[in-house]
Amino acid sequence: MSDYILEMNHIVKEFSGVRALDDVNLKVKRGEIHALCGENGAGKSTLMNVLSGVYPFGTYSGDVVYKGETCKFHNLKDSEAKGVVIIHQELALSPLLSIAENVFIGNEQLAAKGVIDWTKTRQRAQEMLARVGLEHEDVNVPVNSLGVGKQQLIEIAKAMAKKVELLILDEPTAALNDEESKKLLDIMLELKKQGITCIIISHKLNEIEYVSDAVTIIRDGKTIETLVKGVDEFTEDRVIKGMVGREMTNRYPVREGVTIGDTIFEVKDWNVYHPDDENRQVLKDINISVKAGEVVGLAGLMGAGRTEFAMSVFGHSYGQKISGTVKINGQEVHMHNVKDAINSKLAYVSEDRKVYGLNLIGEIKENMTIAARPKFFSKHGVINGNDEIVAAEEYKKRINVKANSIEQVVGSLSGGNQQKVVLAKWMLTQPDVLILDEPTRGIDVGAKYEIYCVINDLAKAGKAIIVISSEMPEIIGTCDRTYVLNEGRIAGELSKSELTQEQIMQCIMAHNRKDDGNE
Repeated sequence: MSDYILEMNHIVKEFSGVRALDDVNLKVKRGEIHALCGENGAGKSTLMNVLSGVYPFGTYSGDVVYKGETCKFHNLKDSEAKGVVIIHQELALSPLLSIAENVFIGNEQLAAKGVIDWTKTRQRAQEMLARVGLEHEDVNVPVNSLGVGKQQLIEIAKAMAKKVELLILDEPTAALNDEESKKLLDIMLELKKQGITCIIISHKLNEIEYVSDAVTIIRDGKTIETLVKGVDEFTEDRVIKGMVGREMTNRYPVREGVTIGDTIFEVKDWNVYHPDDENRQVLKDINISVKAGEVVGLAGLMGAGRTEFAMSVFGHSYGQKISGTVKINGQEVHMHNVKDAINSKLAYVSEDRKVYGLNLIGEIKENMTIAARPKFFSKHGVINGNDEIVAAEEYKKRINVKANSIEQVVGSLSGGNQQKVVLAKWMLTQPDVLILDEPTRGIDVGAKYEIYCVINDLAKAGKAIIVISSEMPEIIGTCDRTYVLNEGRIAGELSKSELTQEQIMQCIMAHNRKDDGNE
């Protein structure tokens, strides 16, 4: 019996004449955790879609050899019957159904005559949950009552119920905090002990270093190399070199030629209550200011209130009983809705580009111009299509959106390029203040660098910028000054010279002690 559970040989896949995969080769050993790395658009997800039958046999060339047998999967059912299960980045759970129903959806536990055996369903669901560390969860509660971290584990439990032998996880920790990510990675290590082989696609190189036995790097649709832990150099810097084709000595571009000007954006005594509970205060007495050309960070743990702050300021998109004042360019502004916010020269790049940032079935052009539509109206109230095209082409070039044309559907772009389209959308409104919420979530180091360059250009143009990020190195690498939020309050303010991960955590711990009355 071969050491390899999977061999993909000479895989070629084209879309509209463009080669997404060009002679890709992949070998995965039994019982190992194998990582796939590469920049956005390199072809990682495409390769896994070929393997799982999402792209059926006949739509690509090359061989998929699984457990010594050349396979011709025509759909997901075919691959799942062989024990190959893929968990996509966008979770495929039905939010209103119970945990038990979700674990066995499409794989129902039947009694005689096609009737579902609910006792067996709940019992087996409980067994599956125990295998992924959720043994204390009630299998009867709806899935939408759980956090994203637990939902990700339920997807794995669902795969376990299908008697999985080869589990593919596409960006499994993209939407998780550090604690949840660590738990999921430890579950993967546990599955490995149970004899399950895993393939993980991830941009988080520290996680790959922690969990993987080998990593295959794909660049521009071609296999570059496979690095094996314990044999080859297996560091973040080495993987980055393989991904981008060069050494990246500095992951954060130097900001030059920026003059910090007067205060452009000021929020005073900002208070917000939870949208569903008028007695629960989410933000309390927030005071923040940002100067022209300044990049200010909002740091804090999950649930600190950073996104809630951004959305509540941006046209009261979150919360109720909102009070406090906002000044832009020295003038008090009243933003009761998103239109008011745009008219006040404020832009907000949401952390969830797929839900709040983009129309995924729309073209690049309409996604870029939609927030600035009034700019493109002719005298007669009709949209000037030529002006729209010129603007979209300019921004596509300006921020290097990798696409065939501005008519390309946004949903077909890689995550990094989708994020650039969102940035272009808000840049076209010509704001004075930009709030960027997790601007590089789910994108690779190369695309991150390009987005940091865009942030630097915006600062150079005299914009006031707020960056919210859960990645502390990103805050440290991009921000001139940082506010630390904790439990809906400002826990501290740190200058560039004071800014370290330790200092951020010390601010949070000191604030917790103060709240507990120990200080």
